[in-house]
Amino acid sequence: MAEQTARVGDIEIAYETFGEPSDPAVLLVMGLATQMIAWHEDFCRELADRGFHVIRFDNRDVGRSTAMRDLPAPSIRQLALRSKKAAGYTLSDMAGDAVGLLDHLGIERAHVVGASMGGMIAQTIAIEHPDRVLSLCSIMSNTGSRWSGQPKLATYRVLLSVQPSDRDDFIQHVLRMYRVIGSPGFDRDEDELHASPRRPSTAVATRTRAPANSPPSTPRATGRRSCGGSTSRRSSSTARRTRWCGPPAAGRPPRRSPARRCSRSRGWGTTCRPRPGRR
Repeated sequence: MAEQTARVGDIEIAYETFGEPSDPAVLLVMGLATQMIAWHEDFCRELADRGFHVIRFDNRDVGRSTAMRDLPAPSIRQLALRSKKAAGYTLSDMAGDAVGLLDHLGIERAHVVGASMGGMIAQTIAIEHPDRVLSLCSIMSNTGSRWSGQPKLATYRVLLSVQPSDRDDFIQHVLRMYRVIGSPGFDRDEDELHASPRRPSTAVATRTRAPANSPPSTPRATGRRSCGGSTSRRSSSTARRTRWCGPPAAGRPPRRSPARRCSRSRGWGTTCRPRPGRR
């Protein structure tokens, strides 16, 4: 289905769907500073072909969703101290946006899949709206803990650098970043990264700042003023404005949602599925 817009509270969320609305829903939540198109269309269609109604969307302040231009970017000191005073909005707000999109689509419950900071948003949905979650898949994400999942110090030079405003220079910046953070276990198609489609954003490019108090556990903690991030070695990161979105539930580890069991897959995260006999 062509891109559409849903009014959720005071903001508009851009989204696309694939598959039949009568099929079980899969909500794909992207991470820091990355548009929904980082969930590749062929991937979404494959899920739809397997019997799912797939929803991908731009988080607030990303892509074609509402840009929060009136909110100041956090300082480096606020980032380091994880100052909540720098928060223009939180993970709870972004989880509420996702649930509001489900309401708009008339979807009672969905399988929720989040990547990087999108995994943190997905965890927050499961914590704060457990009745809306059929299962949770948190990909290359964590709880925001200072003591796990932190990037190596050597990566900060590229992660916290100012992103170029020129398109060609920005593409080179993205390639350089993926050479630093990309998995050595998979081949990286730099030609595809270079040619990845990018949609015009409603946001205005500004100096790059990592979101205030953003857990450095997500190696994508840089970008423009938005709370969405790169998701995989093949994603098309685009220049956006970044803002702090605090760890789930004030930094507490995500607890199990009612009627769900959780398992951990090494290198990918936590998956929660309903217990047998319960929905």
